[in-house]
Order: sequence, then C-alpha cells, then structure tokens
Amino acid sequence: MKRRRFLLSGLAFCTPVFAKEEFATLKFIPAPQEAKPAGHTSPSTMAKKPQHAGETHVKCVMIDPGHGGKDPGAVGHTGAEEKHVVLEIAQNIRVLLEPRKDIEVKLTRDEDHFIPLYERINIAHQHEADIFLSIHADGFTRPEAHGASVFALSSRGASSTMERYLADKENSADDFTDIDVKTKDAVLQNVLFDLVQHNTIKDSLRLGKHMIQHIEPVHPMHSRHTEQAAFVVLKSPSIPSVLVETSFITNPDEEKLLGTQAFRMKIAGAIVKGITSYFDDMQA
Repeated sequence: MKRRRFLLSGLAFCTPVFAKEEFATLKFIPAPQEAKPAGHTSPSTMAKKPQHAGETHVKCVMIDPGHGGKDPGAVGHTGAEEKHVVLEIAQNIRVLLEPRKDIEVKLTRDEDHFIPLYERINIAHQHEADIFLSIHADGFTRPEAHGASVFALSSRGASSTMERYLADKENSADDFTDIDVKTKDAVLQNVLFDLVQHNTIKDSLRLGKHMIQHIEPVHPMHSRHTEQAAFVVLKSPSIPSVLVETSFITNPDEEKLLGTQAFRMKIAGAIVKGITSYFDDMQA
C-alpha cells in the first residue's frame, strides 16, 4: 500500500506531461447532473474524518451503488430495477460497518440520482479511499444465468464472452451523460503501464479473493474466482477496486431473492466480512 502511494506521488514528477492533464489527480469533470432534492449533500463534497496524532489509521471504504437516476441498470422480469436493489445493499453495508471505529464507509450516492462513471472514481480519490467496491445485480440475455461474481480490472480485455458482455453493459452507463469516455479511457491507458496500476490490480485481485470466500457460503457463485474485465469504474490507478455482481436480477428466482430484505442484508454481511478479512490480511 505504501509503495503504491509512493509510486503514485512520483508519477507527475517522472512524467511532466501527466502533471498538465486533469487525470494526474483524477479530477474528471462530469456533465451537469440531475437536480437533487433540497438539502442534498453530494458525497464528493463531504470531508473525510480528521485524524489526530497517535490515533489508529481509519480506513476509508468507498461503496458505489451502481447506476441510479435516469440509468435504472438491469431490470428483472417483474420490473425490479437494479439501481434500487444495490442502493439498499450498499446502505446495509454501511450500517453493518458502523460499529467499527477503524473503518469509515462512504457511498458515492445515497439517493436515486445519476453519477457518471469517472465521477465515481473521482469521489473515491477525494475521500482518499483505501478500497472501492461497486455493487451491482447482473443482467444477462439468458434468464437461467445465476449466481454472484466478483470482478477486478483487466488491462488486456475480458476473461470470457460473458465478462465482455457485462463490462460493456456496465460501461454503457455513461451513455446517459455527455462525457467522452473513450477520450478519458485513452488517457488512462497510459497510467495502466505504470507500476502503480500493476500493484493496484494485484491488490484488487486479493480483495476479490476475500469477497468470494465470504459470499460463497451464503449464495452460489457464478464464478469461483475473481474475473477480470475492463470496467471503467474500476480504473483508479491507486485504489484497490472490485465490482461485486450480487446476483442476476434477470433470473426470476434471484430477482425474488433480491427483493427480500433478508437476502439484501445477508449479501451485505458477506461483503462486510470480505472487507474486514482483506484489511486483516493486509496488516498481517
């Protein structure tokens, strides 16, 4: 972790052109967002808790409920929308981690509004997040597809046809905004060649392994290892990031499961165990 941050701090010094571009600090400029209710405070404007000398490092966990607002995500056979299900799972994760004094949880969105993909990365960097988890509920063309999956970033493309389909589907969220994702992505590809990104992907795979170890006992896995694909939302050069597909909302049985508070809390509990066991492993 320290080595990766040291490398990142030297990135602008070693490559002067990076310092001139907005991606040097990942300050992506989003398109105008939807109007939010009065009194709404964006997570990106909320400060991280101050830390005093001698205190234990408080780890910041950024939870990203996928989709939102004008982007409903995948839709089940009875009309259940992914954006609502994953927001509740994310809120459950925050509640379950609240007693932990050494972990602070932030959400990229706490309401039903749209946030561009790169702005989600930006929010995580503004909070100096230690890890980033994007929560989703799969949609696929075949209703029999089922089970949970965990993804980390791949710099070389998807590891299977389904992974490529899912990455394209999730990345299409930015079709709802006027950000030129391809332009941003081309710039970020330069960062992928840096050792920072290499170490981050390595730690992301480690985080994914802990997620699977704790999700598998409570829900079947679609894949029992961490898949890799080019999800835009996972492209932070310095924050270990995974995307958790909790189930297939397009599978009738799993749509019913996702509609129950009991299952949403159970899957949130498994994710929480994965988070804490990852931090324990990193400190060992």
